[in-house]
Amino acid sequence: MSDSQVVVEYAISRDGTPIGFRRSGHGPGLVLVHGTSADASRWDPLLPRLEPAVTVYAVDRRGRGASGDGPDYSLAAEADDLVAVIEAAGAPVDVLGHSYGALCAVEAARLTTGIRRLVLYEPAVRDLAPPGFTDRLEELARAGRREDVVTMLLRDLAGLTEKQLTEVRALPSWAGRVAAAHTVAREQRAEEGYRFQPARFAGVKVPTLMLTGTESPPEMQESTSLLASALPDVRVRRLAGQGHAAMQTAPDLFLREVLGFLQADRV
Repeated sequence: MSDSQVVVEYAISRDGTPIGFRRSGHGPGLVLVHGTSADASRWDPLLPRLEPAVTVYAVDRRGRGASGDGPDYSLAAEADDLVAVIEAAGAPVDVLGHSYGALCAVEAARLTTGIRRLVLYEPAVRDLAPPGFTDRLEELARAGRREDVVTMLLRDLAGLTEKQLTEVRALPSWAGRVAAAHTVAREQRAEEGYRFQPARFAGVKVPTLMLTGTESPPEMQESTSLLASALPDVRVRRLAGQGHAAMQTAPDLFLREVLGFLQADRV
């Protein structure tokens, strides 16, 4: 964890849900949006490197951490949540989203002019799960097997190896992942119902960096390429030797790509 002072603040989403985010660091604003099963703490190992360069706004997406939840879940509500955080942070800001969080981020980019630059790491704009996958997640959750829900997601969908799973379980953020296990199946259902329509993104003209790992499951790489083809101002970087979690497995490479892109036009 960083030695910098971390302040928990809140934005109120359109449906009245309080969305918590951790503010720390100094410099231009960067909103961090985690993926499924995680919370804001998944970014903690990167904070010492980020905080000297940017003011971090690490979001707890709805249903976990410092954030509240609503009676009805939807991807549209997640997009509204991020718009509220962006406005509270004092737009324009940069936004970095990972996996399902990247899908939330690009949907938010359709709703606001408050994003300066956008970084998307393997957004799931198509359903990547095999048949019956979400049904099994729901069964595990009903049985109270929260750790098994997270393990199944990371191993069978995100493609983490047993060694990588062991490393993830040893991180302080694992407790947050387990605590958020009840949100996993609903986000998978949202992906199942998502229908990618390229024309919807014609107006997202902010400069965008899309990241994908050369060792990520082919479906994730294809999903990245699919969205990249629909965005007007985009560049794609393939992270050599990495999978779906380069922020953990190759933080130097990950941060070099992200900060290089965000700082390219700053003096």
